[in-house]
Amino acid sequence: MTRLRQAPVTVLALFLGALVALAAVPAPAQEPFPSRPVQIVVPLPPGGAADLHARPLAQAMERLLKQPVVVVNKPGAGSVLGTVAVANSRADGHTLLIAMPGFFINPPVDALFGRPPKFTIAQFTPIARLSADPLVLVVHPGRPWKTFAELLADAKRRPGGVTYGTAGAYSGLHFPMEILAVATGITLSHVPYSGAGPAVAALLGGHVDAMASGPGPVLSHVKTGGLRALATWGTSRLPALPDVPTLKELGVDVEYLLPVRIVARKETPPAALQVIRDAVRQAVGSPEFAGAMAKLGTAIAYLGADEDLALWEKETRLINQTLQRIGKIQ
Repeated sequence: MTRLRQAPVTVLALFLGALVALAAVPAPAQEPFPSRPVQIVVPLPPGGAADLHARPLAQAMERLLKQPVVVVNKPGAGSVLGTVAVANSRADGHTLLIAMPGFFINPPVDALFGRPPKFTIAQFTPIARLSADPLVLVVHPGRPWKTFAELLADAKRRPGGVTYGTAGAYSGLHFPMEILAVATGITLSHVPYSGAGPAVAALLGGHVDAMASGPGPVLSHVKTGGLRALATWGTSRLPALPDVPTLKELGVDVEYLLPVRIVARKETPPAALQVIRDAVRQAVGSPEFAGAMAKLGTAIAYLGADEDLALWEKETRLINQTLQRIGKIQ
């Protein structure tokens, strides 16, 4: 009987077979974005400019993204706690941050005190700038000053006698008051709070005399007489407060804007970033967001990511210069 000899199975044949088998397995599908609810972290208490921008923005984005968009307030340490939470979150686009001036201020403040930075600007990438309002100098209506000149004269007579509230030491509401004090040669007493909302509440209650604020948190109180507006830090008068002069009109050559931004983790995938940026751009142009800003007396000043990134260095330079004036606060 003749034996049939079985052909040997070579290593090459096994290798080729394995390749064919692998090719037959479909590649895993890429997870769509967003695949779950999106969080917008506001690193400050409710009631301030950050919160008042985030909520109408989230409502408009939710319709566009077809996922819940949730605003989460994480205040603490002058916006540091919420910012650090986002810096340590997954870089997948599902956690975003409303960035106020403290976003640029806190890292150089750490450097001023010789502390390791709790976060760095390099950990983030811009999505958009939403607005950039000049601040408003408001005072309690029970105080005797009807004009900025009267406040200035009183502050010169009583160095340190006029108090002002802020959203915290080295916050975006602290800097303009110190810039104003340097420019006019007066000394004011600083009273820090945990955010713009608490600072406005303290001013309404008469616990402090004055503060610098974005229009949003104070406009309704100015309209009803709960607060008195004396001046703004803009280059032109605010449309919502046409009778309130700018400091430049009053002979004080200072200007200060309060930008409100939204940012994401630097390592966020480009495809997810594009979806977010498109959604924010459309949301800012929506009737609901425009209406909310109009009620606040805030002019939309949208800038896309590339345009806004070009301003980051300029704003960091201004903040560093102002920080040198203020120095260390114990």
